[in-house]
Amino acid sequence: MAKKGEARERITLQCTDCKSENYRTEKNKRNTTDRLELNKHCPTCKKTTTHKEKK
Repeated sequence: MAKKGEARERITLQCTDCKSENYRTEKNKRNTTDRLELNKHCPTCKKTTTHKEKK
């Protein structure tokens, strides 16, 4: 069960090229208020692309 005042939330990362949702991770919403953007390997595109946080 989550503690009161928990700052971490689960997010989904989406490929910017093919729009497939490949990764799920957590981020601290108090420290990182803007959207997360990481370079990850996309199995659909078969190359390293930018993955952005989905709404």
